[in-house]
Amino acid sequence: MKTTGTVRFRLDPLHPPTMTEEEMQALRDLCDEDIDYSDIPPLPRTGWRRVSDLIPAENKQQITLRLDADVIAFFRGTGRRYQSRINAALRDYVNAQKKAV
Repeated sequence: MKTTGTVRFRLDPLHPPTMTEEEMQALRDLCDEDIDYSDIPPLPRTGWRRVSDLIPAENKQQITLRLDADVIAFFRGTGRRYQSRINAALRDYVNAQKKAV
């Protein structure tokens, strides 16, 4: 049997892993400055914002748009107002293209 080397772990919510008292104390003593964020991609400079704060609602047009299922699933997974976040992502793209020209 060929192995890929991938380790799979499934969390059992009825039997969560336990931490020792030493691990708990180490976690309590951890400062924000001690957290390593090097493996997390940087956030966009502007961050997420409400599009409605930037553009009046009467400026919007309803259209039919076909998007890949995984793209829709990602944005829906971010919670309510996911369509506004899709619009914000598209607006950031448009602004970047305008700067490139």
